[in-house]
Amino acid sequence: MALPASWLPSIRRCRARSNTGRSRRSRPGDIFITNSPYEGGGTHLSDVVILLPVFMGDRLIAWTVNKAHWTEVGGTYPGSATTASTDIFQEGLHLRFLKLYDEGRLNEALVGVIRANVRLPDSTIGDMHAGVAACRVGSRRIIELAEKHGLESLLDAMEALLGYGERMTQEELKKLPKGVFTAEDVVEEDGHGNGPFTIKVKITITDEKMVADFTGTSPQAVGPINLSYAGLITGARCLFKAVTNTEIPANGGCFRALEVICPPGTILSARSPAPVSIYYESLLGAIEVMWKALAPVMPHKLTAGHQRTVGATFISGQLPETGELFVMGEPLVGGWGAGIDRDGDSGQFCCANGETFNIPVELAESRYGFEIDQYALHQEDGGAGEYRGGKGVVLDYRVTADEAYLTYSATRTRSRPWGLEGGQEGSCNRAEVHRKDGTVETYSMVTGLKAVRGEVFRLVTGTGGGYGDPRKRCRDKLAQDLRDGYVTEEQARRYYGCDAGPKTGMS
Repeated sequence: MALPASWLPSIRRCRARSNTGRSRRSRPGDIFITNSPYEGGGTHLSDVVILLPVFMGDRLIAWTVNKAHWTEVGGTYPGSATTASTDIFQEGLHLRFLKLYDEGRLNEALVGVIRANVRLPDSTIGDMHAGVAACRVGSRRIIELAEKHGLESLLDAMEALLGYGERMTQEELKKLPKGVFTAEDVVEEDGHGNGPFTIKVKITITDEKMVADFTGTSPQAVGPINLSYAGLITGARCLFKAVTNTEIPANGGCFRALEVICPPGTILSARSPAPVSIYYESLLGAIEVMWKALAPVMPHKLTAGHQRTVGATFISGQLPETGELFVMGEPLVGGWGAGIDRDGDSGQFCCANGETFNIPVELAESRYGFEIDQYALHQEDGGAGEYRGGKGVVLDYRVTADEAYLTYSATRTRSRPWGLEGGQEGSCNRAEVHRKDGTVETYSMVTGLKAVRGEVFRLVTGTGGGYGDPRKRCRDKLAQDLRDGYVTEEQARRYYGCDAGPKTGMS
């Protein structure tokens, strides 16, 4: 794989000190580990990177890299996720390009430190070894290719692929509208009551390059919504890829025509020791503000706004049968915006989160201290249009343990997914706690919120924005919406200007 340019200085420093204290270059059998957000990882401490230098003889020819979310890396709260942190030291173990294997020998002392500082040591160490195994498989495959085709032919092919990605993307860039396009949006809060925080972008497109300038974005926050500059590059690349050609195999060459500008010290370019536990909410804000700037001039490529949140949900407690600690971490699905010729998708993960999966109900109930009372598309107002926004979901966790604790974070909790060409805004995200006494509490960000047996954590995700005037919606489609429960009769009257009829459902 092509490594992000922001990693190169740190990888060059992977000359980890030997036992004598002398610096030396990496050697066959070495493996490094890092989760540093500020030095190339670009995310948070739970996302751990394993790096393996691939050698042919004594010649370094490539790196294989595995990056994966570990359920536990320590820190103040179970699951190593929090909306309450004010510096990175509260968020878990910070591993800054350390040597995990030294010429094939496992660094037992480092593994011991990790094991002693996490709540689920077997799971965490298992994640570590899985990442190592993945890198080793990748290394073997590269060596096999070199042995089969010759090393120089392989290296030439690597360069050719990067060049191909650059040339093909350059051709796609020439097809895009030229000019300067701007937008701004908000991240509502940082977990400490501060906010809203503004994200601004100015996108300049020429035949040669795209420049995304985030100057004017709010300074880094006290709370953990901060994103590092390396993470911002990742987000900008996501949108850049979406508007060029998603069919071109992604590699570093595809992004040579993209320039990302952001002054240091903003919520999109935070500096150490800023907390970054829920960085992804600002990452999504950066992606979607670019999306928002370009959607009006690229309607066949970009839809209206979507739920724009990971909705990261962590529930922990002790299993009622054994007393053992359980930690469930799950992203939430929601509604995507409608497009110029189609309805939005319902119940999908947010942009940049497509490689994740939700947990099947049967599996979740068998492993954690709760039952799931409902998991359904909701009928809340939002997203009406000639093409309607995709529906969000409602998900109820009923606590079966003596007590359980919720950590949850979301944006688009007051601001709404934006519509296009007269389409209605979507609906908001939120978490609720339904207490035994009938009271309901509502949250947008919360850490370690306690509920007892029989109480319910309810998570509600947003519906995407609509496209076009709702009154122009095809009546056959609207009748089908009514039959399928996507639109209520009251919504049909209020937003679509129609009444239910006996034959088609509309009149």
